Amino acid sequence: MTSRAKPLLRTLAGEPAWPPPIWLMRQAGRYLPEYRARRAQVTDFIALCTNPSLAADVTLQPIRRYGFDAAILFSDILIVPWALGQGLAYREGEGPVLPPIRDEAGVGALQPNRLPAAFAPILETVRRVRAGLTAEGFADRTLIGFAGAPFTVACYMVEGGGSRDFAATRTMAYAQQAVFDRLIGILTEATITYLSAQIDAGAETVMLFDTWAGLLPPAQFRRYVIGPAQAIRTALRRRHPDVPVIGFPRLAGLLVAEYATVGMDAVALDTSMDMALAARSLPASLALQGNLDPLALVAGGDVMRQETEAILAAARGRPFVFNLGHGIVPQTPLDHVTALVEQVRAA
Repeated sequence: MTSRAKPLLRTLAGEPAWPPPIWLMRQAGRYLPEYRARRAQVTDFIALCTNPSLAADVTLQPIRRYGFDAAILFSDILIVPWALGQGLAYREGEGPVLPPIRDEAGVGALQPNRLPAAFAPILETVRRVRAGLTAEGFADRTLIGFAGAPFTVACYMVEGGGSRDFAATRTMAYAQQAVFDRLIGILTEATITYLSAQIDAGAETVMLFDTWAGLLPPAQFRRYVIGPAQAIRTALRRRHPDVPVIGFPRLAGLLVAEYATVGMDAVALDTSMDMALAARSLPASLALQGNLDPLALVAGGDVMRQETEAILAAARGRPFVFNLGHGIVPQTPLDHVTALVEQVRAA
């Protein structure tokens, strides 16, 4: 099957296909009983991400159940710091835990030479998923690779885990700008290597997740979100000119218009963005992705239908991918996802 026959790739090429393709961020995860069964087979989350057989199966689970238009690689945005040699563990109820990097010595201890070997099991997962889509009758579905964007990944690396405001990271960007710039530079190059390798292994499009982009004031947003995104997009276009890239500058607000100038083929919008405003103000050739509130999906019923209708109405007539404004949450009822897919398919 040619790429032009795949609904998501047609949309990312600028075609206003209708009904729009649909997939959901975190569509492979804890809300699925089949995922929980797989997770129980390994000792920790990283072991699941680096087991190609299990990770490929998890990636395919939501396609088998719901028939989404895309499978997104099951992995984690912190694979890059793990691959660079920074310690990484996931603790129940706490999330990721890393030894914090707070100075030049910490940045200097990162090991880019480890990347090829560390990425190898992830790339094997990509190959298995691409083959599995065809073997299981989903040849018209698109395989999405992804990576965390440099600033968002740096947040966890500096802070040592999750945070409400990532104050240590933002302080380092001001007080130790040269050190922080070096860290962002290392992450930018590692992200280019990682995404390019995923494409070589079979990913047909890739997505750059900048989950914490909206924490930054405008000048730093331009330096640490737009700058790296531009460098990554330029490098990928040079290496893989026909492969589209989706950018997700979460909570960017009005700065999403500047982000849209870096050359992404699609911009994913978070829950806070007004889809009608975005559709009016962003370039007509740019695909938009989003942006149902994950908790509206949890609520289901009339609330979900009305929210979905409003998004579809705002995006009609332009390239558009239906998605959530952030990742699906564990308490999501399975039948609500079924109802959402049916509603979008009937648009």
